[in-house]
Amino acid sequence: MATLFIFAGLPGTGKTTLSRLLARKLQVTHLRIDTVEQALRDLCNLSVGGEGYRLTYRIASDILNLGMDVVVDSCNPIELTRREWEQVAEDCEAEYVNIELVCSDNSEHRRRVEDRTSDIPGLSLPSWADVDSREYHAWTTERIVIDTSSSPIDECFRELWMKLKL
Repeated sequence: MATLFIFAGLPGTGKTTLSRLLARKLQVTHLRIDTVEQALRDLCNLSVGGEGYRLTYRIASDILNLGMDVVVDSCNPIELTRREWEQVAEDCEAEYVNIELVCSDNSEHRRRVEDRTSDIPGLSLPSWADVDSREYHAWTTERIVIDTSSSPIDECFRELWMKLKL
């Protein structure tokens, strides 16, 4: 049975790094909302709202329906998108795992946001003020939580791998 690994967390918590490591380790597809949204801006001249998520749901569904696992990397900040990702998996008769990344050290989180550069051409990264004020709902469902604030990325990945029990 295919599995949808649903990464979530504010910008700068390490979602892209850890989700890429997981996809590489499992040798599965990695879908990144930032890439899809920037492509919609560049190719379709759209002011992107929920279109990036909805398009990525469809791509993930195609892959899951082939019986293949998918790792998805998105902020996934609100209850609505979290339930929609779960529904994608359920509609494909796939399993899903919610994975939330946090950076509990506010000054470290700010440093990461302010120091990072975009690896997607044309993508403007959010400022610390944008991240700090972003709408982000409290979780109401089970998930794996990884705090990336004080551990090197390889230790965070080992923790994630152990919690996934793969």
